[in-house]
Amino acid sequence: MSHNAPLTPPAAAKALAFDAVLTPHRSLSPLGFYAVMAGVAGASLVLSIAFILIGAWPVVGFFGLEVALLYIAFRLSYRSGRLTEIMQLTTDALTVRRIAPSGRRSEWRFQPTWLRVEIDHPPRHDSQLVLASHGRRLTVGAFLTAPERCEVAEALRAALRSLRCPPAPSPSA
Repeated sequence: MSHNAPLTPPAAAKALAFDAVLTPHRSLSPLGFYAVMAGVAGASLVLSIAFILIGAWPVVGFFGLEVALLYIAFRLSYRSGRLTEIMQLTTDALTVRRIAPSGRRSEWRFQPTWLRVEIDHPPRHDSQLVLASHGRRLTVGAFLTAPERCEVAEALRAALRSLRCPPAPSPSA
């Protein structure tokens, strides 16, 4: 039985003004992957039989190699899809945790008062979402589409504004 420890200890947990988990999108489901691989393997088998019947049997090895390389490419793509970036904003800090597909964890902290959220406007395909403060820069969400990066940037900016300028209390009657 496995148990995953919480990312933030309960005693140190503060109210989150922003909490986002960013992961790469994979358009092909595991069932779709098996269907594609079965289709490619089936087509390769049929073509291999045809080439054997006409006497070009050495070509069969290339069909097998093609199926194997396609399988490896998909597996590497799914592995890279396990990358996760967790962004949590409290009154004290914006914490960014990056968990690589290998399981290696990295963490960065920025003080919200001085944090700048930078992205091209309007975003281009190659626009980067950058967090900057005190000469340090961190690119986040590089695997997201440009509109998704822009959406994250706007949500984070709104959360930072609400922390920096809390709404005034309403007067009591």
